[in-house]
Amino acid sequence: MPSQSFARVAKKPLRLDDDVRFIRTWLEKPLATGAVMPSSRALARTMARYVDPASKGPVIELGPGTGPVTEALVERGIDPSRLFLVEFDPMFCRLLRSRYPAATVVQGDAYRLRPLLENIVRDKAAAVVSGLPLVTKPLRTRLRLISDALELLAPSAPFVQFTYAMVPPIPKALSGIEAKASELIWMNIPPARVWVYRGR
Repeated sequence: MPSQSFARVAKKPLRLDDDVRFIRTWLEKPLATGAVMPSSRALARTMARYVDPASKGPVIELGPGTGPVTEALVERGIDPSRLFLVEFDPMFCRLLRSRYPAATVVQGDAYRLRPLLENIVRDKAAAVVSGLPLVTKPLRTRLRLISDALELLAPSAPFVQFTYAMVPPIPKALSGIEAKASELIWMNIPPARVWVYRGR
């Protein structure tokens, strides 16, 4: 059961200026940011739902931005000290460190995941939750990311990824990988779907 300190963090609403920060970052680097607005609560909660709070090991979040999915993970019961937040943008890193001081915030390129985390994350991860704009990247880059993520994950632990695209961000037909999709989440701008990948 989450402690009272977790409950206090979970009840904190995201600040309205998060939208302004996010839009400004998107205007400066649209392909890197990948979204005009932060993920909605409905999308964030759907992503967090695939992470079992009773599981062991770290939870790695890629591209947390201003932290809507991070907040949903904490609400779900994930101890913030288990969180490894990989964010490229230094402004978002500062924001995440101030909001989640118990989490480990790693500034770097999540598309180079294994070399970035191999000396930081010691135990097999319970989940990798990704807000990266995968569909803007070449297929080879996406395949390298899922390969790196599966190396970091415990057996059958989920790689959770959302997308606005109608096609899966990582092909379903990959050998040794099981892929499942959520229903379309209309309460998001634009509507999105969550894909969950697991190694077989």
